[in-house]
Amino acid sequence: MPTSFAQIRLPLLAAVLASGLAGCASTPPPTGDLSAAQQAVIRADDADADQYAPQDLAAARSALSGAQAAMSQGKDEDARRLALTAAAEADLAFAHSRETLANAELNQRRAEIAELRRRLQSGGDQ
Repeated sequence: MPTSFAQIRLPLLAAVLASGLAGCASTPPPTGDLSAAQQAVIRADDADADQYAPQDLAAARSALSGAQAAMSQGKDEDARRLALTAAAEADLAFAHSRETLANAELNQRRAEIAELRRRLQSGGDQ
């Protein structure tokens, strides 16, 4: 007796459903993203971002807290998004802090050069 379409359809439908469900459940928790965000916040904090880029650092800490809360509630996609936001904000805080420090050092060197030029022009008496 030949195989009917109904006999083939049921196993095929079961295979399609099983592969679709497996695809939905395969997203791992964003522990790596959360860890990277924590490290970025620490790096920004170590670069004195609390003094030189406080708004950026506060945004990073807020996003990190949100990511940790979302993770504990099992909201992995929200946790991943917030962790990536926290890392980006922390990197921005780090960059702003480093820029401020570099500009301060540049201004100090320019002042030293101006003083040296002044001394050279006055004949080096001082």
